[in-house]
Amino acid sequence: MTLLSRRANPKRRRQPMEPTGGYWAYLIPGAIGFAAVVLIPFGMNVYLSLTRFRGVGTPQFIGLDNYTRLIGDPTFWASFGNSLIFIIAMAIAPTAFGVLVAALLFDFIAPRFGTRMSSVMRAMFYLPQILPIAVAGVLWKWMYQPEYGVLNSIFDAVGLGALKQNWLGDSDVAIWSVVNVLIWLQIGYTVVVFMAGLSRVDPALYEAAELDGAGWITRFRVITLNQLRPEIAVVIITTSVAALKVFAPIFVLTKGGPGTSTIVPAYFSFYNFFTTTQVGYGAAVATVLALLVTVIAVGLLLFQTRNSEGFEK
Repeated sequence: MTLLSRRANPKRRRQPMEPTGGYWAYLIPGAIGFAAVVLIPFGMNVYLSLTRFRGVGTPQFIGLDNYTRLIGDPTFWASFGNSLIFIIAMAIAPTAFGVLVAALLFDFIAPRFGTRMSSVMRAMFYLPQILPIAVAGVLWKWMYQPEYGVLNSIFDAVGLGALKQNWLGDSDVAIWSVVNVLIWLQIGYTVVVFMAGLSRVDPALYEAAELDGAGWITRFRVITLNQLRPEIAVVIITTSVAALKVFAPIFVLTKGGPGTSTIVPAYFSFYNFFTTTQVGYGAAVATVLALLVTVIAVGLLLFQTRNSEGFEK
């Protein structure tokens, strides 16, 4: 071997503190935790979805009968239809409002009233995220109460009694009442994420645009939206997955009712597990939901990666 070839193919020298076996050993605790918390329970759930099981005794293997039953179950399809509405409530609407509010706080409130005012308002938007779901649910159930609730009392006080509703008891109104609560819960998360994203933007961009005569709307459209593209993608992914898995607000507010007007897959699975004790059928619902969430999350991540690469180029 010539001297030139030795220099062209130098052997990598191990650093003094580098472990001899590489860093794979450090992945073992995480892999064990992932297997214990995700893989093994999911495998057990898939097995139960192929059985008829009442929660006690020995599961009876029935193959794909539970999945065949799902296809013809209108409640199952209604639950996924409601999930699409909740994606709008937890992903689309909070993202749109969050970008707008964050831009107002960063580019309008902070320059005119100071960063302290901006921080206080940001904290106020984030307060619903701090409240436990049970507390928030009790608060909103009290506000929605048809006889003495805050909303109907306000309508009576201002002479708009015709607008009074049975907010959670009317099947035509209940889902939109829940949508309102979900938007209220989620908007603080999006505002904080977008404010953090705007903190990395060079203020000189806004100053230069303002000197060139660009109004707030133009700065929002040209600078803010373009600079927040990575954060918008992350928020859409996380909130969409959360919308598909939503359970606690439904459990606290409506328990899927009236009828099936606010039923979602997670609550439908819970209902079959613990109310009707059709564990195998509930496991089938949970399996379909898990696979759907995984496919959507991976698809959104791939879409975000491609867009990020194109944006960087």
